[in-house]
Order: sequence, then structure tokens, then C-alpha cells
Amino acid sequence: MAKQCKYSCDTAAETLEWIKAIADFIKPFSFLINAHVVNFFKDRLWEAVDEDWLQCLSNESVESLLLIPSGIVQDHWPTSPKEFVLTLKSLVYPREQADLKKVFPNFQPTSLNSVLAQGMNLKKKHEVEVLSAIVSSAASAMRADAVIDVGAGQGYLAQVLAFEHQLSVVAIDACSHHGKVTNARAERIKKHYMAQMRKFGSGNQRLNVPQTIKCNIMSLETLKSLTTMSSHKGDVEQPKPIEQDLELGLAGRGSSLVLAGLHACGDLSVTMLKTLLECEEVRAVISIGCCYNLLSEEGFTNAQIQYGFPMSCGVKSVNLSLGKSSRDLACQSAERWKSLGKDAGLHNFELHAFRAAFQMVLHKYFPEVGTSPSIGRQGKALRRKQQRKIIESELQAEESTYSDLPQMACNMDEACSVTHSGESEAVNTSGIRSDVDALFTKMSLHTGSTCERTTSTDKYSLFEKFCQSGLCRLGLKPSDNINFHGIWKGVEPYVGNRIITKC
Repeated sequence: MAKQCKYSCDTAAETLEWIKAIADFIKPFSFLINAHVVNFFKDRLWEAVDEDWLQCLSNESVESLLLIPSGIVQDHWPTSPKEFVLTLKSLVYPREQADLKKVFPNFQPTSLNSVLAQGMNLKKKHEVEVLSAIVSSAASAMRADAVIDVGAGQGYLAQVLAFEHQLSVVAIDACSHHGKVTNARAERIKKHYMAQMRKFGSGNQRLNVPQTIKCNIMSLETLKSLTTMSSHKGDVEQPKPIEQDLELGLAGRGSSLVLAGLHACGDLSVTMLKTLLECEEVRAVISIGCCYNLLSEEGFTNAQIQYGFPMSCGVKSVNLSLGKSSRDLACQSAERWKSLGKDAGLHNFELHAFRAAFQMVLHKYFPEVGTSPSIGRQGKALRRKQQRKIIESELQAEESTYSDLPQMACNMDEACSVTHSGESEAVNTSGIRSDVDALFTKMSLHTGSTCERTTSTDKYSLFEKFCQSGLCRLGLKPSDNINFHGIWKGVEPYVGNRIITKC
């Protein structure tokens, strides 16, 4: 059994010890983390895996496989896979929920009104509510003159910081369309707040509107230059044209600024951290990073750019390299896999198998395409179509079940003369509607019947449709000489044994 170690980042020495332990663990398994699931069949990846592992995992239940990313092992496993999973678990950075009120004394999240929350889904609304309160607390503690929202997107965070928390905000994004949407959205919100101010007699109150700038932040120097920007002061701040020359926005040197980012993608979070170190105007960085797979990496990307990974001297000292496939793998959520049920897990494994088999088609018949092209979510689209058909068939069965209800209602009217026909019809309709709603809930949340029907259908037919859709997505014309059936027959035994579990 692997020793369960407790690592710490309390000191530099302890942090380096943790980094070295991770590097030492990863290096012997580079063949595994650098493998891509789409090449499972093409490169015969299973041949690099220990036979005991294959035998153990191929016979394991789906529910147990879904728990592996969370570090959960089974007692009957051989020692080797147990040690692998448990050692990996001991190296993972903990994700306990912090008490934000202790970290940020002025942390006071508020529920967004319908005007500010327009266009946000529930997840985005929650993120903006919490992060805006954190940024506001930090800006107050740092006495910041302004907040720069880096990678602002459609301006959700920037507008809440400006209108709700009354902060001066500059919203920066590389996409001009996002800037236009941000400005248009800010104008609608401004009208609402000004109407509220007039209604309650506070028309002289200062109202902040985020300033928007279109800028593709490709370097540390670009972001450092933007940190000298201070918001235009006035009773009501007007957003400047998004296509303005960047130099027009540079003013007010010596400002105290906070950099904020919600889903700051790839190298953007790294650039923000470097700016904190090198630019004295920046007093704090609050960033929720994302898309770590898009980090540029030394030795894997253009030598002219500033690499996003490795960033620290500690990681550089152990010569740790990752690569695109391992960074993709690192973005997978253990909690997501753990939360999947048996049927949803099987569906995911099946879609991975389809994609890996489709790679065999590309390799054999379209070698000019290259390695691992993206074809979008073709498998999920096929699955949705299949589930819709199943739901429709279930509904038809339900309708046939209720086809005799009018006659039953007539019999009830005859037996109970005090019940009016209109009332009886309403009751019956409600019953049908209730059962149909229950059916949709059952089909969307519990896919047991779907799974049973899927395993009894011809998976080859689904695979062929998957391939046809993928070829169209890549702009390739399917030809009659493609032997889809032959390729499927070669991979079908592995699909049945559920060996493809790595994503």
C-alpha cells in the first residue's frame, strides 16, 4: 500500500519538496499521460500498459472506474494499480472550501437583480456574485483607484463591479464583438440605474460605467502598459469607442490598481501574476483561471513568445515538462466523473471509443488530415438524437395507454352523476400531463432504459453515423471504398470490455 504523505506549501523548502515529488511520480508514467485517447486504437496504446492493470480494469464495474479520478481504489485490485492511484491522490493539491468571510473581512455577496443578471445562467450568476464581492473587498482594503477586468468577455463582472459595487472599472478583451456587447449592455443597465436614481431622488449620485478597450494581451509589456490607465472621472462615465488607439487610454500614472479575471484563459492568468510582480501600480491580482491546457510551454511552442509554463523557478529546477495531451488530461474534473451514473459513464466511454475508432478511419483513408483534429461534439449530438427518439417512443406508448381514458371518463360520469363532464376532462388531462412530465424527468435524469436500449441496438450504425458526421465537419467527402464495418469489427471487442476510460 502506498504511503499517504501530507505535503505543504507553508515554506519554500516544503513547496519545492512537493514539486519534486510530483515530478518524480510523473516521469516514469510519461507514456501514459502523453497518450491521447483518440490514438488508442491507432497507436495500440494498451500494449504499453501492464497486463495486470488491463485485466483488473477491464473487468471492473463502471461505477468503480468513475471513482478512480477521485483516488478511490478497490480492495481486490493488485498492488501496483492501488499504489499508483493512492500515491497520485497524496500529491493532489487540496480543494477544501475556504471561509471567504475570514479571508476577506468585508466580503458581502449580494444577489444580482434581474437587470444585471440578464444573459447569465445560474452558474455564471453565482460566479459573478461571489467574485465581485471578493474583488470589491480587496479593492477597498488596497484603496485601489480602479479595477482592470482582464479578458472581460461580455462584461458581466465589470458591470457588476461598476454599477453594484461603485468601482471604477476598465474592461479589456481581445474580441471587438465582446466590447460592443459590453457597451450596449452597459447602456441598458445605466438607463435602469438612472431611472431608479430619479425615482428615489438621488439624481446627483455618481454612476460608474465600465470603460471598454479592445486589446489582445499577448505579452507582459502590453498588460503593464494598460495598468497605468485610470478611469475617466465624471458624473456619468461614458465608455470610449472600443476601436480607439490604446495610447489615448494611458493616463494617471501612479494609480493603485487591482487586476481581476473570471475564467482568464491560458497564459492570461500567468501574465496577470507577472504584472503584479513587475508593475508597482498593481496591488492585487484576483483571477479564476481556466483552460490550463492552452498554456504555452517551453519546448512545445513558439520560441519567440513568453512561456506560460513552467512559471516558477521551482518547477524549472526539476526539468518538468508536460505537453499538450497531459495538459488536456489535467483539465478533467474528478468530481464530474464521480457524479456520473452507470449509464452516463457508459455513454461517455462509448463516445470516446467512437472517436478513437474514427481516428483509424482518418489515418487509413485521409492521412493528409494530420493528428487528432477537432470534430466538435459529434457523439453528443448523435446521443441527443437517439434519446429524443426514445422519448418519442415512450410518449407514444404513454398516449396509447391513455387512449381509452375518454371512454373511462364517460363510464365515471354514468356512475357518478354529480361530476360534470368538463371537470372530469380537466382531471384526466392533468393526470396525463403529470405522467408526461414525470416521463421527461425520468429520461433526462435517469437513463437506465436508454442504456438498455442502446446496448441492444446496432452500435455499428451509430459509429458509421458518427464517422459520416465527423468527415463532414472536417470538410471531407466520404467515399464508397471506406470500410467502416471492417474498422468497427477490429475495435468492437475493446469497446465491449470498456478498456477506453482515459479521457
